Amino acid sequence: MAIDAKAWDPNIEKEILQRWKSDADYTPEADSYFTIDTPPPYPSGRPWHIGAAAHYAQIDMIARTARMSGNAVYFPIGIDRNGLPVEIYTEKKLKIRMRDTPREKFLEMCRESLDELEGEMVQIMESLGLSGDIKNRYKTDTPEYRALTQATFIELWNKGRIYQATRPNNYDWASGTTIADAEITYQDIPTKLVSMKFAVEDTDIIIASTRPELLCACQVIIVNPEDTRYKRYIGRKAKVPIFGHEVEIKAHPSAKIEFGSGAVMVCSYGDQNDVMLFREMNLTEIISIGTDGRMTKAAGAYAGLRPKQARAAIIQDMKDENIIKDIQDIVHRTPLSERSKTPIEIIPMDEYYMRQKDSIERLRMLGDEIQFHPPMHHQILINWLNSINIDWPISRRRYYGTEVPIWHCSKCNHPYLPPPGKYYQPWRQKCPAKYCIKCKNSEFIGESRTFDTWMDSSVSPLFISKYYDKDDTFFKKAYPAAIRPQSKDIVRTWLYYTLLRCDALTGEKPWSDAWIMGYGVDERGLKMSKSKGNAIDPLPVIQKYGADAFRLWSASEVNHGYDFRCNEQKIQSTKKFLSKLWNISRFLSEFPIVSSTSLEETDRWIIQESDDLIKKCMKGYKEYNFFIPAIAVREFTWNVFAAHYIEMVKRRARGEGFTTQQRDAARYTLHYVLRVVLKLLAPIIPFITEYIWGAIYSESSIHKESHPEPLNHMYDTADTADIISFNSQVWNEKKSKNLSLKDDISIDIPSNLQGMELDLRAMHNIIL
Repeated sequence: MAIDAKAWDPNIEKEILQRWKSDADYTPEADSYFTIDTPPPYPSGRPWHIGAAAHYAQIDMIARTARMSGNAVYFPIGIDRNGLPVEIYTEKKLKIRMRDTPREKFLEMCRESLDELEGEMVQIMESLGLSGDIKNRYKTDTPEYRALTQATFIELWNKGRIYQATRPNNYDWASGTTIADAEITYQDIPTKLVSMKFAVEDTDIIIASTRPELLCACQVIIVNPEDTRYKRYIGRKAKVPIFGHEVEIKAHPSAKIEFGSGAVMVCSYGDQNDVMLFREMNLTEIISIGTDGRMTKAAGAYAGLRPKQARAAIIQDMKDENIIKDIQDIVHRTPLSERSKTPIEIIPMDEYYMRQKDSIERLRMLGDEIQFHPPMHHQILINWLNSINIDWPISRRRYYGTEVPIWHCSKCNHPYLPPPGKYYQPWRQKCPAKYCIKCKNSEFIGESRTFDTWMDSSVSPLFISKYYDKDDTFFKKAYPAAIRPQSKDIVRTWLYYTLLRCDALTGEKPWSDAWIMGYGVDERGLKMSKSKGNAIDPLPVIQKYGADAFRLWSASEVNHGYDFRCNEQKIQSTKKFLSKLWNISRFLSEFPIVSSTSLEETDRWIIQESDDLIKKCMKGYKEYNFFIPAIAVREFTWNVFAAHYIEMVKRRARGEGFTTQQRDAARYTLHYVLRVVLKLLAPIIPFITEYIWGAIYSESSIHKESHPEPLNHMYDTADTADIISFNSQVWNEKKSKNLSLKDDISIDIPSNLQGMELDLRAMHNIIL
């Protein structure tokens, strides 16, 4: 069938999309599945900028590549609907505060916000042509998903992997909750380094600190045992300025001789080093900052102030009392809450923890077994494993999340964990137990805390493979997953926590491969984000240029794993290649498809070039690096196949001055090469390849075809470089003589191109 339309119309994508929806078989029967542990995107605020959409377009390329490789692909789609971002979004949108709103009412508000945002996200997914099961997408806030999170918690509690304890924790006072180390970002913030005088009998020692507001919680001063300046002070007492209590000066190797004055005040708590020293030296902690983010009564006259306010007031009071030796303006690397962007404090909190320190070497071994694409991003996991020094605090003091499924006896506080399988809300449900097994009391208090959202996300491969299903046949087929695709910024969270949790539950790694993508950045190279205001909404771009143009841009913009610049003009330029592919296909559709016949040297040359193209592209596809085939096929199609081969055989394909056999050889080769090109491009640009394939070759979808395989004929033909050089020479010669390309010209054909003489003469109108 010929292609009549003169140009590719992206509106055709909508028709193809509807056909795909009606014909979709998302989970074909198979003995085993190529399972994709697709990242469930988070609909917080405006869902998805252009970089995120590019990420998911390439995840779909993984699925389409795997199908064409002969795999039964299981490509579930989910939506992550738990945690702090939706709470913050709902508070801002409705101008309310979570803790001033009845819990049931606030949860309903969050659900409504998520439904609204999810709709637009799903529209983007569908517009991109994602071949996953969007219709039956899972949601992490459903009773079924939350029941799994709770069941895995109960299982790990019973295995002794989870415990409850009061420990110093990262505390986000703006959000009112404990956060894990993985939820902290760092920012260089201007601050003051204050050098203060601590009186030691008849003299002073100088201590420099950026946190003078913690003087009230100072419990000891440490100096390096090798620091000759302070050896005579070790064991003596120093008077803390402003607050007046005395603390001992002790030797400890963590004090750096070359840093500041070499003497360090240890307070509860300025940083994690303070936490370590308090444990090691068995110091008594003083809680100087409360959960409201204000100084406690331990701060005396400064109680009720924010730490920053207390810092300024204490500095002024020390100036008045001549306690300050020096103040320097410096830039300090400050830990911030990833979500609220406020500086975190370290406060002792009663929380639930999952053991992770004792699993580091095991996880390091499993990480080495996972094939990272690209391999360089394996280092992110290694760096994170090397930094872990505390167990994972998994409980949060928020509302919209999976509840910790525990009731405590009101008399002896003994915990009761229900049988797994149901979704429990202890804060609003009666305890299933009739009495406490320890003291026989019948009254219980339901836990009000929720889980860290990564407790939900980290069981995604278990949920999609039906881990707790009574019929475990599907689980055995679908788990472990084949691949985890995700962005590099959540290697230390989603990837790591999934590895930790799934190994603890199943004893094996959750996937064999991890595919890690870089960031989408703006024109200045800054990471795109909605909060920065530099994000581009993908939906209008997709609607304007079409999904295939968008997908081709995402694949061809940069080598996989690296950050990529998002630019609408570049997306527009990729549409030119779609037009070229359309014009080639439209021209070739004029010719009937013929069986293999005796080939001319020109035909053998382009088939050999096609073989090389297939090999190069398949190497890229096996590595899930779509940059390789996107660039290679575009270069071949535009600059070799169209510019040279098609021009060389155009007249032969029409039978103008050639034998029937020669004509059919050209027609066979043209269609052979176009089929190769379409198959190689199908995972990247699925719409236009589907249309052209259906219009010319088969009513069956191109996405049910296999990848092309090289013919591996060792043809003895001219070199491509020589062919291109000669054709360019002729074109330049005609241009220099003001001749049109159709005009006759007299020029010698090189001896190494004599086998293509008839085609070259016909192409250039070469006269003897």
